[in-house]
Amino acid sequence: MESLNRNKKIILFDGVCNLCNGAVQFVIRRDHSHQFVFASLQSRVGQQLVLERGINTEELDSIILIEPSVAYYAKSDAALKIGQAFGGGWKLLALLEGIPRPIRDGIYDLVARNRYRWFGKKEACMIPTPELQSRFLDA
Repeated sequence: MESLNRNKKIILFDGVCNLCNGAVQFVIRRDHSHQFVFASLQSRVGQQLVLERGINTEELDSIILIEPSVAYYAKSDAALKIGQAFGGGWKLLALLEGIPRPIRDGIYDLVARNRYRWFGKKEACMIPTPELQSRFLDA
């Protein structure tokens, strides 16, 4: 696992969530430097990554950003770090870090709790196209 994309930031996401899959597509379209790779939380790779870091996915039902050899971020922190990494005007998302985390995460949690009801759920994880397979650790 360590040899897999050591210099890439890893985004773990709920592979059956329509909102999460849409967010992954959003990131792919804006990640022109290919700094992110992806794995669903349900995949073998995703499970291994959370286990290695001691992340309890029962308590943390969230998008997770892993910056190898640095840290991992979850919920609103992960979303803001991902957005800022696009560069340009996206760096202005740093201003939102001035909002206390409990407030940001409260809004995040509200959407997360209702994501299946509001956006739907797939029966199985998204299968990347052949062009995108190299961006997914579990493809």
